[in-house]
Amino acid sequence: MAFFRTHIYMILFLCILSGFTLVSLSSADDGPTNIAITVNKTCSPFMVDDPEFDFELKRTLSSMYSKGSDLGEVISTAARIDPLTYENWYTEWTKTADHFRDVGDEAYEKGHLVSAHDAWLRAQTYYRTAEFFLHNNPDDPRIISSWQNSVDTFRDAMELDPVHMEIIEIPYENTTLPGYFYSADESGEKKPLLIIQTGYDGTQEELYSNALEGVRRGYNVLTFEGPGQGEVIRVQKIPFRYDWESVVTPVLDYALQRPDVDPERVGLWGISMGGYFAPRAAAFDNRISALIADSGIYDMAAQEVEEIKQGFPDPQNTTREDVFEFIRENKDDMNKGMYAMMNNSTSMNWTMANGMFVFGVDTPADVMLAYNDYNLQGILEKIRCPTLVCDGQSDSKIGNQAKHFYDMLTGPKKYLLFTDEYCTGEHCQMGASAISFQEKYDWLDDQLNP
Repeated sequence: MAFFRTHIYMILFLCILSGFTLVSLSSADDGPTNIAITVNKTCSPFMVDDPEFDFELKRTLSSMYSKGSDLGEVISTAARIDPLTYENWYTEWTKTADHFRDVGDEAYEKGHLVSAHDAWLRAQTYYRTAEFFLHNNPDDPRIISSWQNSVDTFRDAMELDPVHMEIIEIPYENTTLPGYFYSADESGEKKPLLIIQTGYDGTQEELYSNALEGVRRGYNVLTFEGPGQGEVIRVQKIPFRYDWESVVTPVLDYALQRPDVDPERVGLWGISMGGYFAPRAAAFDNRISALIADSGIYDMAAQEVEEIKQGFPDPQNTTREDVFEFIRENKDDMNKGMYAMMNNSTSMNWTMANGMFVFGVDTPADVMLAYNDYNLQGILEKIRCPTLVCDGQSDSKIGNQAKHFYDMLTGPKKYLLFTDEYCTGEHCQMGASAISFQEKYDWLDDQLNP
């Protein structure tokens, strides 16, 4: 039995994420040093040979599409992060963010409003990037201060933005959810509405690029943060919930009472883990006219469950519940092994640390147990609106689920595979904004006719 348990742990730890790669870490808090890995993907690595740091650099650079970052600023900041650790990451990105916030302040005082807008918009991206790896300690006060700086500089920029953005509060249970409403024009006439939501680790300020592209095409756009996301987890301390229809329904209730929203033309776009959340909501609310699952997630624990099954004596007859029962019965031993692996992998470390943060649990094993409820078996068949299912050939975060997701849909549907040509195959097409927006919005335009 000891060998069996060891084998189970090895599989769990090595396969906790699709495409997960080992590096050497100095400590769970400081991040990786002495990095040495091999990456076979056409478009990776970009600047550093570590999958998580590399992905976040691409993510920061992707904001260039809407003037939320600039190439030289990102390259210069990345070069200063030496050695590459979580603490150095925070310090150097904060220095860059502070600098461009000051640049924006000075430009504003001198009446250079375009320059102020652009500097603040870049500063908000850099504050968000700085905060990203702080979640090993959920009580770290820098999580709140960095997030608040990002929100403040974003809102300062939006006061000068050509697009009208309204800060909104959406009634939700005994509190409110934060949101932004971007208007296609100032006519006040009914327009098709696109609701865009993020996933496992994003904030709604990061969705500015997506919203801007919608406005350019004639949509009103609403972004929001729900439980486990942005302000709701950082300030209100409300963790994720699997029954996301309970979140989107009040968002729709708010949106459809607005006189500038056409209730017959409402799109919902879920990004990253939003590829689980948004379809879950669409299955229970027929007010959604079109759905984008980007990327489609059928089961949050699918990869892990299948890999762990291989350690059981009879994998073919091992059920999903058998796997989760094993985790429940062996939490202490599993946590010991998982913490050890977190000290040797940036991917494992960040995923589990952020998981504990957003699910509101105390251990990595509890994160795995939380995944149990996040599957769409018996749910996808309820979706009736046209659905676009996006997939990435080299998706480093989800992978191998979108096609099955698509196959299980019974309503009108389209499957869109982004390949590695022009580097569009990464998770949510990170680093390929132009092609991403073109394909997704062209499909949406065909459904909602803005």
